[in-house]
Amino acid sequence: MAEKETAQKSEKKVRGKKMAYQSVKGMHDTLPEDQPLWEKVRLATRHIGEFYNFLRIDTPILESADIFERGLGEGTDVVEKEMFVVKTKGGDKLVLRPEFTTAIMRAYYQHGLSQYGQPVKLYYEGPVFRYEQPQAGRFRQFHQIGFEILGAESDPIYDTQAILGAYRLIEELKLKGVTVHINSIGCHKCRAAYIKKLEAHYKKNAQKTCKECKIRIANNPLRVLDCKDEKCQLIKADAPIILDYLDTECKTHFKKVLEYLDEVKIPYHIDSYLVRGLDYYNRTVFEFFAEGFDYAIGGGGRYDYLSETLKLGKLSAVGSALGVERVIEVLKASGRPVAAKGASKVFLVHMGDEAKKRGLSLIEEFRKAGMRVNESFGKDSLKSQLRVADKDQAHLALILGQKEVFEESIIIRDMEIGTQENVPLTRIVEEVKKRLK
Repeated sequence: MAEKETAQKSEKKVRGKKMAYQSVKGMHDTLPEDQPLWEKVRLATRHIGEFYNFLRIDTPILESADIFERGLGEGTDVVEKEMFVVKTKGGDKLVLRPEFTTAIMRAYYQHGLSQYGQPVKLYYEGPVFRYEQPQAGRFRQFHQIGFEILGAESDPIYDTQAILGAYRLIEELKLKGVTVHINSIGCHKCRAAYIKKLEAHYKKNAQKTCKECKIRIANNPLRVLDCKDEKCQLIKADAPIILDYLDTECKTHFKKVLEYLDEVKIPYHIDSYLVRGLDYYNRTVFEFFAEGFDYAIGGGGRYDYLSETLKLGKLSAVGSALGVERVIEVLKASGRPVAAKGASKVFLVHMGDEAKKRGLSLIEEFRKAGMRVNESFGKDSLKSQLRVADKDQAHLALILGQKEVFEESIIIRDMEIGTQENVPLTRIVEEVKKRLK
């Protein structure tokens, strides 16, 4: 008892002051109470992925820096400011994966994934790393789940399928009020004329433009439309709209995507100024917004030029991704509790050393039968153990004392109505199964 009291006092002291060792800024622990939510998201991802015939892929956390510098574009915020760079002893320049799409494109060519037939549909889940200022819904290590479709022609039906995968996942998680914000940023040909008009508009308003956008308009013009600065927001309100500059092919492509979305009844809002922050996107771009949240919980788009930029070949592709931490924040805000799947309904109470020892082998018998049993071997009194069983919301308590061990029996107590009876130990697994049906 004295040891327990000392440990409790020590823990209180630690909580009351800043510890010498903390998790790294922008990175966080996923605690036991949040694990049911994470498991819910993982299971839903797997279910949706398999239903729509996506195959699971996992890529390494470390990748060559060159593929992201080339693939994402050197003028992007990710490459300029946000990549975690690692120099190896051999002099190689690696990065902690800042996103999945480029890594998956590398894997597609490296392993000849076209052998699976065209298109190849892949889904993933895992951590990504970006060095940015931590804030609501934004971390330096965060997790993404996503769906990629590689190797098909630039058919708008695949744009819709990429959106559909992420949206059906959102539905399965029972997130309400989620809308797709969608736009087309055209192709290289029609985008060039639009960029000239955009540059002219921002240069005309150069004195009102923020410092960052002065650089962006020279290096990566579309990125000015992503700026959150109030002054730049006012300039954007009068900026030319890219949809007015799309060529016939890009207009037809976008119109078809919207028609397909209408067909599967996915709500969308055309956001004429929506662009994505990475250079590899063309034509369809989109983001998912949940009601009551001012940041996107996910997004994606078509990236037909990425493989050529990486000098790997020509390959049409499209994909979508959701930020797991952001999705979980929306889940928490919904107020719907998520119970741990397969939570134990049976609690083993022991009294005495012989009962504790016999209890170990008894739990193994339940394990072989596919049933979970919780216990509190660190507590000795009947009252304290039953209190834990009640807190765990166990349906049945199995009470094993010295007398019961000697008689090869055990007491089953119904925690809801308080009745109890003695049952032979040889029949206990069968009896518990019967009562929990």
